[in-house]
Amino acid sequence: MASALAAKMGFNSLLRKQAKNFNVRICTMESDMEFSCEVKWKGKDLFDFVCRTLGLRETWFFGLRYDIKDTVAWLKKKKVLDQEVPKEEPITLHFLAKFYPENAEEELVQDITQHLFFLQVKKNILEEEIHCPPEASVLLASYAVHAKRSQPFWLNDPVSLKSPSKDMESEVQISDRRTGSSETPALPRGFGALRDSPSPLSVCFTLMTWWQTSLHSFSRRPFFSQPLCFHLMNSSQERPAIGGKYGEYDPNVHKPGFLAEEELLPKRVINLYQMTAEMWEERITACYAEHRGRTREDAEVEYLKIAQDLDMYGVNYFLIRNKKGTDLLLGVDALGLHIYEPDNRLTPKCSFPWNEIRNISYSDKEFTIRPLGKKTNVFKFNSSRLRVNKLILQLCIGNHDLFIRRRRVDSLEVQQMKSQAREERARKQVERQRLQREKQLREEAERARDELKRRLIQLQDEAHMANDALLRSEQTADLLAEKAQIAEEEAKLLAQKAAEAETEMQRIKVTAIRGQEERRLMEQKMLEAEMLALKMADESERRAREAEQLRQDLQEAKESERRAKHKLLEITSRAVYA
Repeated sequence: MASALAAKMGFNSLLRKQAKNFNVRICTMESDMEFSCEVKWKGKDLFDFVCRTLGLRETWFFGLRYDIKDTVAWLKKKKVLDQEVPKEEPITLHFLAKFYPENAEEELVQDITQHLFFLQVKKNILEEEIHCPPEASVLLASYAVHAKRSQPFWLNDPVSLKSPSKDMESEVQISDRRTGSSETPALPRGFGALRDSPSPLSVCFTLMTWWQTSLHSFSRRPFFSQPLCFHLMNSSQERPAIGGKYGEYDPNVHKPGFLAEEELLPKRVINLYQMTAEMWEERITACYAEHRGRTREDAEVEYLKIAQDLDMYGVNYFLIRNKKGTDLLLGVDALGLHIYEPDNRLTPKCSFPWNEIRNISYSDKEFTIRPLGKKTNVFKFNSSRLRVNKLILQLCIGNHDLFIRRRRVDSLEVQQMKSQAREERARKQVERQRLQREKQLREEAERARDELKRRLIQLQDEAHMANDALLRSEQTADLLAEKAQIAEEEAKLLAQKAAEAETEMQRIKVTAIRGQEERRLMEQKMLEAEMLALKMADESERRAREAEQLRQDLQEAKESERRAKHKLLEITSRAVYA
């Protein structure tokens, strides 16, 4: 049996010696990365390389986790292949937060650190690994909408990294988990190389030139001899904005239903109330509208500030038994150790803060917690699984170290990071203020332009109305002139008829002497003629009066036309001066 086992181990060792590289897939909260690593790489080498790739300096919060049977484990510092990692390639490891801060706003310095914590905490809340009340869920959902990214900010374009070192060379392939796309562009060896791109907007961002740590191989040679670079290639499509997907709330843009495809609330909260999706969206949108003026980073920090006050935030639960054999839950977090009932993960039965624990001893599957007070009883518990015991011990040591570290003066590296973060925030604040001023000036200019347009339209309407009045006056004057001319012609015709009647009367008077009868007839005709003449004279006078009245109307129409032209001239002059 021993010889067979030794032969098998020798065969596996021979296979590992023959294979110089192995593939690793690193799954972050937003994307997957694939590495080709050498067999001699240690867990620390791989972890540091992943942190370099992400531009992450606050490495003490994170770790590489992998699944093993029905539990999980974290990658240790020893050789990767000597640990119980999955044997099939690519080896899948999850880059996750292992330890949580007490105060996210003060402890998390880098934006990438805040963003990774934000994504992990949001995922835990949506998957109900962290209990969240309905009111807090709605508020957190509104901040999640404000901080929503269109895609990972380090994945605006495919990224390929190569180390210039010849003895430890690794190629990285990064893909967006949501789209499934991945590329590994072939870049020239060395520092600062930028792949040719048909777009003139190709950019090479050199990150972490101020931060260099060394990953050592077995020969203690530095893993990176030059600063690590990100080579970002501009794609053929338009690059999405680094900011939020939705940006600030705008009722003209964010119409009802714009959150229909988003998963923002835990299913438990949705099922707790008889509310439609539209009603939930309305409540989330009402909170979202109140976040105007905040940046994406501010929204993520506010999300974490609310989440860190939840009862199950940052707590790792383990099934244990006390010395009486009673099943309990052990909770390990940044503040200490907590003992829970198996059916109640919110309120602990008792707690042991880190500053009140004298020591924690572990031997033969049994843990012993010794508090500082002499009168306080020692608490003992055990777990039947060795892997779980090791994981509990790792988390206890790590959380206790961070608890002590928080209460000491920051190291030079942390002080430098905080100083750089303050300078960066101040620069961003100045930039936001400048953009806000430009936005206000643009809005004022647009309002002035709209006012001028409105005034111009008003003046144009007034000019059109004056033109219409002038045209009506001209038409009325023409009509009155035509009527006056007709009246004059009729008066002339009547005068001509009166003259003819007068001539006929004279002729009748001359012939009246011919006879009495004829005279009588003539007198009768003369009387009729005189009456007709009088009638014609009256008619002529009436026509003359009408002609005079028409001339007066014509004069008034011309006067109205003159006044309309004068008013149009005044309106045109005002429009020119305005």
